[in-house]
Amino acid sequence: MKCAAKRTVTTYRQRKIKQNLHLRARIIQEIREFFLDRNFLEVETPCRIPAPAPEANIDAQPAGSWYLHTSPELCMKQLLAAGFPRIFQICKCFRAGERGSRHLPELTMLEWYTAGCDYLEMMDQCEALIQWVSRRLGAGNVLDYQGHKIDVNASWQRMPLAAAFERFASTSMEDALRQKRFDELLAVEIEPELGRSRPVFVYDYPASCGALAKLKPENRRLAERFELYIGGLELCNAFTELTDSVEQKLRFEWEQDLRRHAGRHVYPMPEKFLQSMRAMPEATGNALGIDRLVMLFADTDNIDDVVAFTPEEL
Repeated sequence: MKCAAKRTVTTYRQRKIKQNLHLRARIIQEIREFFLDRNFLEVETPCRIPAPAPEANIDAQPAGSWYLHTSPELCMKQLLAAGFPRIFQICKCFRAGERGSRHLPELTMLEWYTAGCDYLEMMDQCEALIQWVSRRLGAGNVLDYQGHKIDVNASWQRMPLAAAFERFASTSMEDALRQKRFDELLAVEIEPELGRSRPVFVYDYPASCGALAKLKPENRRLAERFELYIGGLELCNAFTELTDSVEQKLRFEWEQDLRRHAGRHVYPMPEKFLQSMRAMPEATGNALGIDRLVMLFADTDNIDDVVAFTPEEL
């Protein structure tokens, strides 16, 4: 009787979000149309890999002696190096310990790469993608999200992260880094204020927050990285790609040390990825959370409202 009751509750929730699941399917279809219309190649890469990128604050899920990927990034960059200049992928990614109203341990990611472009040009691509989806869904130029009317057709704002700290936070970005409060202040004081009336690209993150990003030539304390916010919702993480294998290995070793000192599992060095970087062209890449994009168009602040199954229902 207990199992039957649980199935009834699950079925009721899925019926309740039926419209959102139809919306999700439409959004994924429109994303594919956008990239195919621009001569991108859709690719598939393995979910199970021997070595994830050793980033300090992202934990991979073990799968035997290997790991489920936290992102298809390493394999997709190897395809860039092999001569595929415009590629995209929609896939499941896995991040251990992530669960909340905006996080799932199994998420759906859109990731794409364009050779010969930088992060500023990627902002243009990202803006065009979301405007395309909005138009094709019939959502128009103004989205209603959590009480905010957001004009996605108006000129999208571009704001250096340091300026966002000056405007919204109780201390500067430099002081937040020194006080080890950077993530806290970004999440609590800054993010809720971003993109309330129009989308905003927040860019130029501290170098320590861009393990795989190219540093700005004129200021190597900053990485050529941006995140997009609409209605206080972070939708993507993008950057100009680092293409120097020697520098990348040094950064990975630094990230491994951070994990070691924090008592976290230290992943193997992704040697084949590092080898492939010797042939990698200048490029930009973007990782956009499809679950969160559906949240935006469904006008919900709970990720459970846009997925057919939550971990607790399995």
